Amino acid sequence: MNLKTMETIDARFINVNGRLMDLSRPQVMGILNVTPDSFYAQSRMQSEAEIVRRIHRIMNEGASIIDIGAYSSRPGAAPVSAEEEMHRLRMGLEIVGRECPGSVVSVDTFRADVARMCVEEYGVAIINDIAAGEMDSQMFPTVARLGVPYIMMHMQGTPQDMQQNPHYDNLLKEVFYYFSERVQRLRDLGAKDIILDPGFGFGKTLEHNYQLMNHLEDFRLFGLPLLVGVSRKSMIYRLLDSTPQDALNGTTALHTIALMKGANILRVHDVKEAVEVVRIVEKMKSSAIS
Repeated sequence: MNLKTMETIDARFINVNGRLMDLSRPQVMGILNVTPDSFYAQSRMQSEAEIVRRIHRIMNEGASIIDIGAYSSRPGAAPVSAEEEMHRLRMGLEIVGRECPGSVVSVDTFRADVARMCVEEYGVAIINDIAAGEMDSQMFPTVARLGVPYIMMHMQGTPQDMQQNPHYDNLLKEVFYYFSERVQRLRDLGAKDIILDPGFGFGKTLEHNYQLMNHLEDFRLFGLPLLVGVSRKSMIYRLLDSTPQDALNGTTALHTIALMKGANILRVHDVKEAVEVVRIVEKMKSSAIS
């Protein structure tokens, strides 16, 4: 896809359930995992009471999007059947709809049938696909037909093998080509609201992750909103010789860098802290001396 063409697209707004969401001020997306095996143990929500508490905490702390996932994508995670994924999501989405009606909900899935069910039956506003259509050939035509915003993440391999031996001859060039080719395919199908996620931790070494973060502003060439998901990931706790449980400070540091480099959405476990980072960075930008 011609990058000059992409630069003309207005990335400030996405259509969520018929309303425009302004991304010129960064938004915070709170993670709701209805799984038993997420890499960050404290984010695993399985009982109804746990899910209710998590939903209200996400919203009360200032998130504008709830991202619900029922298939753990941590390295080496066991596969989950489509039936089980749908079962978990139905439970979670019914609770979200009851507890926070009208909230903007994103579903983290790489399966087209699951995406269609969530949008058509539960009014889900956004589809968040870690595989950018690579794990289900029907995903692109499905999201284009549904007309919902689509988060396209870069991943080398699958969750089962992505960290075995990630290799790139030219990281930025390969990631940019990956996105440009897939954005063009989606545009050809009539998709409108596309959001890019560089895929920190997905088929990347520690060095790859920091190279991507260092060049995050280069993604502005696409003229598309940018989502960053680094919350408590291994690029933090492995560098600092700690654990996901101790990675909040490092997460906040990377969120600050990402926002300064143009991130539009932060996908996070810790909503309050991320919202505060957004407020501080936005204040810094508004107070800049021209």
